[in-house]
Amino acid sequence: MTSSDTPLFRMGLALTYGAVCHGIFALAGLAMLVGLFTGMQSGFGAVPQPYAWIANLVLLAQFPLAHSALLTPRGRRVLARLAPAPHGQTLATTVYATIASLQLLLLFTLWTPSGVVLWRAEGVAFWVLCLCYGGSWLLLTKASFDAGPTVQSGSLGWMALLRGQRPVFPDMPERGLFRVVRQPIYVAFALTLWCVPVWTPDQLLVATVYTAYCVTAPRFKEQRFLRIYGDRFRAYQARVPYWIPGGPRRGRTDA
Repeated sequence: MTSSDTPLFRMGLALTYGAVCHGIFALAGLAMLVGLFTGMQSGFGAVPQPYAWIANLVLLAQFPLAHSALLTPRGRRVLARLAPAPHGQTLATTVYATIASLQLLLLFTLWTPSGVVLWRAEGVAFWVLCLCYGGSWLLLTKASFDAGPTVQSGSLGWMALLRGQRPVFPDMPERGLFRVVRQPIYVAFALTLWCVPVWTPDQLLVATVYTAYCVTAPRFKEQRFLRIYGDRFRAYQARVPYWIPGGPRRGRTDA
C-alpha cells in the first residue's frame, strides 16, 4: 500500500477537496445572487473602457466553453489528473464542480460594471420581481436536488473517497421538475437571469448569452444520455418536453 492509498491519506484528501469545493461553491452562489440582483454592477473589475467590454466578454465565454470542454473524453482525463493518483477518477466530479464554481466566482467578482442603468424597478414592480427572483432560485435549488444533489454540489467524489468506494452516479432523473421539462436546471438558471429588478447593458448581455447557452447546451447532454440509456431516454423524450412545459416532446437528438 502506497502512502497515497492509506486510509488516513484518503480521509485527509477527501475532506480537503470537499472543503475547497463547497467553500468555492458557496462563494460563487453568493456572488451570482448579488451580481444578477444588482444588474451586474457589483463586480470589482476596474478595466478601463473600451477594454472593459473585451475583458467582460472573456469572462462571459470562459464558463460555457470550459464547462462543456471538461465533459468531453479529453476533458475528463484532465479532471482525473487534477487529484493525486490513484484517486483522480474518484474525485473527478468534485474537481469538476470546483472548477465550475470557480469560473462563476471569477465571472461575477471580476466583472467590470458599465455603471449604466437602463431601468430600475420601483414600488410594486420591485417587490414582484424580488419574489420572482427568489422563486427562480428556489426552482434552481429544487431542480438541482431532483437531478442528484451529490453530483450538482460535487460531494459525490469526495464522499466516495472518504468511504473508500467508487462513486455511484444517480439514476437518470425523471422525478420532480423532471416530470415537467427535461432540462429544469437550465430553465431555472435562465429565469434567474431575467427575473431581476435592475437592468443594465451588462445584465442584458449576460442574460442573452447565457439563455442561448441554456437552450443549446443541453442538446449535447441529451446525446450522452441517449448513448447511456438508449430506448429508456427516447421514451422519456417522447413524454416530457425539452424546455417549455407543454412544448414539443422530442428534440433533435432523436435522429
